[in-house]
Amino acid sequence: MKAAVVTVSSSLARGQGEDVSGARLAELCADAGLDVSLETVSDDREAIVGLLKRLVDVEGVRFVFTTGGTGLTVDDVTPEATRDVIDREAPGYAEAIRADSRDHTPLGLLTRGVSGVRGRTLIVNFPGNPKAIDQSWPIVAPTLEHAAATLERD
Repeated sequence: MKAAVVTVSSSLARGQGEDVSGARLAELCADAGLDVSLETVSDDREAIVGLLKRLVDVEGVRFVFTTGGTGLTVDDVTPEATRDVIDREAPGYAEAIRADSRDHTPLGLLTRGVSGVRGRTLIVNFPGNPKAIDQSWPIVAPTLEHAAATLERD
């Protein structure tokens, strides 16, 4: 199954720094048997929307996992862009990621990630921290096969 990891970071989109979070999430996807690509986009709502639509509508990606842009700063617009794209929410993923984060740090409650479906594609916002990705992936991964099968149904 095709998956895409989207790192949302203006500095990384400009080529400044190393994309540790996106690389880690892509590695976890590959380990789960997904055919994964890695994209980077700036903290710009319209740019994020455009990339998500391309991945889903043109490239036919089954899963899109974003990392970054889910905090409280003014330029953290990944949840808003995701809401602009999804047809309906699948809130369990975001809720479970937030709930689990409380076991690791109270600051996990500051993440505003969302999750939902566009067409037959699941989109999940992950935090932008590699450690948080390692903690969150085991919540999401066991559901992917069933989610893919469900998304195929009419």
